[in-house]
Amino acid sequence: MTLERLRAAILFRVRRARDDATDAVERVRGRREPLTPPRRLLTGDYSDFSRLGGEFLDLFVRLGGLQPDHSVLDIGCGPGRMAVPLTRHLSAAGEYAGFDLVGEEVRWCQEQITPRFPNFRFERVDVHNARYNPRGSVEASEFRFPYPDASFDFAFATSVLTHMLAPDVEHYLDEIARVLRPGGHALLTWFLLTEESRAALPTERFSFGHAEGPAFVNDLSSPEAAVAYPYEWAVERLAAGGLRLGSSHPGGWCGHPRPETWQDVLVVERV
Repeated sequence: MTLERLRAAILFRVRRARDDATDAVERVRGRREPLTPPRRLLTGDYSDFSRLGGEFLDLFVRLGGLQPDHSVLDIGCGPGRMAVPLTRHLSAAGEYAGFDLVGEEVRWCQEQITPRFPNFRFERVDVHNARYNPRGSVEASEFRFPYPDASFDFAFATSVLTHMLAPDVEHYLDEIARVLRPGGHALLTWFLLTEESRAALPTERFSFGHAEGPAFVNDLSSPEAAVAYPYEWAVERLAAGGLRLGSSHPGGWCGHPRPETWQDVLVVERV
């Protein structure tokens, strides 16, 4: 191990120990909500855990038509950012299933959420992703969601398709269509390239200057860090898989003045 890597490993352990100690003190003093994950899980995309969870619950209900008695699938559940607010919306007649490829995040959900809400279940899947699970045993383009056909009224994938290349996205869309009941809805977030968003590129964070099949990636050294698709391609691929576009909502990532959220949102219906 090089000196630089050793230094990084030591700093990582010091930060984790500090965060764990802070969490423990807050729990003892009653200052930490029981369903707030530990700080070690609230990095990167999950740093704004509570606000984004509440924001998306509103979108699920207002744009996606989510009802308290629905059966819901969370594709890429992480440490429960969407599951936690859903515990306040779904009734005892409703059901939630979530899966993710990051074991530590899924275990926290299994240990903290399911005992309190038995109608919420979580599963870790060993899907390969160069960024998040490089040793995964199953390619995303071959992964079958672990649920029977027509199992769910509502499904969502937030900040999932934005980290997947085209063969994987195509397969996930087929799987979403398979597990949704006819007339069921899905809310999916993307980076979509339209005339408006292309005119805004490059932004402070994104260039999407490198083509990978129909996709455009931000960084060739880590292509799955951020992936965009032409809007027309996304709509055509949804239709090919039996998903009818219901509504489209531009995101704030490209400077749209009135975004629903950061990424673009498509709401679709299972035909």
